Amino acid sequence: MTQTETASQETPAVGNKLAGFTGGLAISGVLAIAAWWLAKQVYALELPFNIPGKVLEYPLWAAIVGLVGNAALKVFKLHETVKPGIRTELFLKIGLILLGAKINLSVLASAAGGAIIQGFIMITSVFFFSWWVSGKFGLDDKLRAVMSTALSVCGVSAAIAAAGSVLAKKEQVTYVTGLVIVFALPLMVLAPLAGSAMNLPEPIAGAWFGGNIDTTAAVVGAGTIYGETAQEVASIVKNTQNALIGLVAFLLTLYFVTHSEDDQAQRPSLRIIWERFPKFVLGFILASILFTLGWIDGGKGTPIYALKNWAFTLAFVGMGLELSVSEFKRMGWKPVLVFFIVTVFNTLLALGAAWVIFTYLMPISL
Repeated sequence: MTQTETASQETPAVGNKLAGFTGGLAISGVLAIAAWWLAKQVYALELPFNIPGKVLEYPLWAAIVGLVGNAALKVFKLHETVKPGIRTELFLKIGLILLGAKINLSVLASAAGGAIIQGFIMITSVFFFSWWVSGKFGLDDKLRAVMSTALSVCGVSAAIAAAGSVLAKKEQVTYVTGLVIVFALPLMVLAPLAGSAMNLPEPIAGAWFGGNIDTTAAVVGAGTIYGETAQEVASIVKNTQNALIGLVAFLLTLYFVTHSEDDQAQRPSLRIIWERFPKFVLGFILASILFTLGWIDGGKGTPIYALKNWAFTLAFVGMGLELSVSEFKRMGWKPVLVFFIVTVFNTLLALGAAWVIFTYLMPISL
């Protein structure tokens, strides 16, 4: 075969790959716009039991829209063609770096001392309890890491960070994200009702919500239902835990590098750790430092905040587009049972910690 004939055969292949890549990006973009529009429609609604629609956060809708697109592409047998343009990991890493632009590292120094103490108690206790329980149920280590981080730190964002650190499957991230939102919604309503039944003071109730409920929106919603002071304390406690995302991601990276099956027979070197270390964590930390210094701002209403939301929307659309139903079925109901058990533990521990810390150790009144 001549070089001319070889080149003529390779040209259509390159063209097909380029068309598939472009088509995948275009489909992801259109679906992201649709998901964002849908989230905004629900955001403005008031759901039954006075639940604000914003609790159903955009990652859920993005994943759902992505799943619908996934099914459609497979029906028309286009899924494999456009797969190169579905850049889930790229958008995840971009979103995580931009997320750091609204995490103020000084919150650990300026927040109430009780919030810091509670944050460390909840993160370490809930993480290791979740890791232990999920191990008893025989869950995959990467799924255990994503689920344990989501439950102990701050829900969706923590799950994404953990997934990037341990190279978890996209199906696992989507699964855990869905569980976070499904469990957070009823807790946002039930926790204030339970707090009222127990006549909890607002600071204690707020600390309980912040340490127990997994999504920031649901935490703020629960605090708002209970009272203004409860809302403020809940936000402080949750933001204290949020500030530890980068640290948890870094520790997870070190653990998985040093406990990899491929490296069990040797002591990992600094080179191996660096090669396996997710560089986006450094970007996240750098963005957090710049935000803390006041050089950039990724808060609500800023371009960075908008770009972060769009990056995560595209990432969750991609997760839906790449979801393998067979893999999802293979995970079964065990993760749901683990999530439920750990949520009960989390709820009881957060209540006890909030009561002791904010009643006896460091009582506060905002």
